Amino acid sequence: MDLRRLFEEWPFDAAADLRTVCGDDGRELLQVRTPLGIEQYEVNGRPDGRRPHDMESALEFQLARLVDARAAGEEAEFKINADDCIELFDEGVLYYYRYVRFFQLKDWTRTARDTARNLRVFDLVRRYAKRAEDRTQLEQWRPYVVRMNTMARAMLALDNRQHEAALQIVTEAVEGIESLPEMDNPTFQFERDRSLTALHDLAKQIERERPLSDVERLQRELRTAVESEQFERAAEIRDRLRVLQAKADVA
Repeated sequence: MDLRRLFEEWPFDAAADLRTVCGDDGRELLQVRTPLGIEQYEVNGRPDGRRPHDMESALEFQLARLVDARAAGEEAEFKINADDCIELFDEGVLYYYRYVRFFQLKDWTRTARDTARNLRVFDLVRRYAKRAEDRTQLEQWRPYVVRMNTMARAMLALDNRQHEAALQIVTEAVEGIESLPEMDNPTFQFERDRSLTALHDLAKQIERERPLSDVERLQRELRTAVESEQFERAAEIRDRLRVLQAKADVA
């Protein structure tokens, strides 16, 4: 089949290369226009719509195996072999392709969902992979995926005007990345440093946009008055601050 007509109906434009459409059965689909074609993703479940092992994903299959092992008291013997890891890694890439597009659409809920899902793969493989090289393979990317997940969850909180919650999400992620075991791996080091910089910048942005309490607003006005040597105004503001803080202490 010659696909040129389909491509001509949606010419490539790097600034408008993404859209959601309704499938023949009414379900929502995600489409990406590339210079040479069109990609299509399921928005729920596995991005390619396949069901490995007759389950939603290879991850769900391995998690089901783990549940069975625990029920049988055999978790200590539970292992994920090299072929299973390859399947999990390849599947994780599909979710990566999709969540970067969700991030582009500012679909924070689905970005958070897919990044959290891939982090579950990281955790599962790190703990249960049979080979040492498989246990460490994904860890070089952990700072990046944590960053994407954190930014999506923080943006969800900001959309709901929950600035303190957003700041807490970012702060915990920074602490988590800083506490990751050191790896002699340039990708890990680059992603860790880049992610920490991006999250520190996001925290500063949240602080700038966070609505100030009456006390914080007066404290800022007091600093401005002192710096500009408006001492009478500074004294007035200081008195108002004492009253507010006394009320807060009583409450």
